[in-house]
Amino acid sequence: MDTNPGVAETLPAVILAIESSCDDTAAAVCSAGNILSNVIASQKVHEQYGGVVPELAGRAHIQHVVPVVDAALKNAGVTLADLDAVAFTQAPGLIGSLLVGSQFAKSLTLSLGKPLIAVHHMQAHVLANLIGTEKPGFPFLCLTVSGGHTQIVVCESPYSLKVIGETIDDAAGEAFDKSAKLLGLPYPGGPLIDKYAQSGDPKKYSFPEPNIPGLNFSFSGLKTSILYFVQEQTRKNEQFIAANLVDICASIQERIVSILINKLTRAAQQTGIKDVCIAGGVSANSGLRKRLQEVGQRQDWKTFIPRFEYCTDNAAMIAITAYYKYLRNDFAPMDVSATARAEWEQ
Repeated sequence: MDTNPGVAETLPAVILAIESSCDDTAAAVCSAGNILSNVIASQKVHEQYGGVVPELAGRAHIQHVVPVVDAALKNAGVTLADLDAVAFTQAPGLIGSLLVGSQFAKSLTLSLGKPLIAVHHMQAHVLANLIGTEKPGFPFLCLTVSGGHTQIVVCESPYSLKVIGETIDDAAGEAFDKSAKLLGLPYPGGPLIDKYAQSGDPKKYSFPEPNIPGLNFSFSGLKTSILYFVQEQTRKNEQFIAANLVDICASIQERIVSILINKLTRAAQQTGIKDVCIAGGVSANSGLRKRLQEVGQRQDWKTFIPRFEYCTDNAAMIAITAYYKYLRNDFAPMDVSATARAEWEQ
């Protein structure tokens, strides 16, 4: 089987990529598809508000973008004169945050006289699995899970991606974070549920798995079930959460992971695809990573999981996606607009 259908010969293109879709300002440099640097500046200001404040995020991007880009170039050992193109996240995301990255990238390409490459954030999450030497062959399945998206994607090539299943309401990452908030955990709560779950009993409490036909997901009912459970138990015992936190977290994580893996298994059976990946911020969850490997062994899959730094929002995934676009001369015009929402199937 040709593992790289539609991919041109390797070109020694040096690309600077900028990611600013939410509250992390990131920049990366790749050369011939190899990541040379990947720098991220996170914003701590949102923790006190229990979620990302769009206006504050936009202002912080303005402060961070120049030093982050400078660090990415220095870490990669390249200068602006070495660049062959500049890439940026076009969509989806917070419009104010996206505008900072897009306007910076446009200004830079104008000053350098280099091509501009626009990248869709969710496509980049999928193609993060193409970073490094251990890569899936085409076609592969990718379960993409984040705070805003939950999708199953068939990737025929870097240029052909099709969503075959997605959430009809809330995303898995939102289910983690909202559940954490119900338990009184600080933002972002998803990683804390993962942390506590590792020492808890995942079978201690049972939460329902939604009966959604096909390959689509739903997490709104699960969130409601967890809310009612917490309310009922704390009425009986005000110390219930504190006394049982690790078991509650383990049980919540068990159900969210089982929903994701059960749908992914069904998708693999329906498509016959054996190369199976995960991507997105929730793919950093230790329970999901472990379950994928366990099920993969039973199902005879070849499983692929991006390194932690390529799971959450990062510019390396923008850079690798931009590289494949560069191979096809898929450049953006200067009047390209950043958009909060955009379709991305190709």
